[in-house]
Amino acid sequence: MMLFDDTYKTVQNPAEGIFRDKGSKFIAYAFPFSHENDLKNIITNVKTSHPKARHHCYAYRLTPDRNIYRVNDDGEPSGTAGRPILNVLLSKELTNILVVVVRYFGGTLLGVPGLINAYKAATEDAILNAQIIEKTVNDVYAIKFDYLLMNDVMKIIKEDKIEILHQEFDLNCQIKLSIRKTDLVKTIPKFEDLKGLELDFLYTI
Repeated sequence: MMLFDDTYKTVQNPAEGIFRDKGSKFIAYAFPFSHENDLKNIITNVKTSHPKARHHCYAYRLTPDRNIYRVNDDGEPSGTAGRPILNVLLSKELTNILVVVVRYFGGTLLGVPGLINAYKAATEDAILNAQIIEKTVNDVYAIKFDYLLMNDVMKIIKEDKIEILHQEFDLNCQIKLSIRKTDLVKTIPKFEDLKGLELDFLYTI
């Protein structure tokens, strides 16, 4: 039995959804999202596409263990926009995802229940139109080694089906690798047995 969940669900590509109620229009955009640093650019792009919209509300979840999240109501009554968006992500068990919902006000107030339902429904429609994929939880390592070790290193990479994220081959070689967490016990000792090879853990994806 595994001590942790080895996989997580996210979206493959951006997707769009829509919901209308009493003249108001809610357009939801779901994005694959793995770094909080990207938030500002994405929100700016959405606002540029919808300059006349009244609100641009959002929620996101991050990391394979799903413990980082944030909600924003952007002027809507507290708890009526960001939280309903997040609740859809929770119920669908999605992470590494950002959903931004743009609202065009139709002139009629929807009230708290109406707003909660609208932001939820728009988000659900975007998720329905998205391609949901399952990813494995991987650790990223950097290895540095002398060119003479190249054959030994590449043999391990091929045998254990390790994904190469980046590589630089010279007299001193560097490779960035993505290794599935459940394979670490098998793979890491093989690299550690190679004399002169440096192995550094970078981060988890």
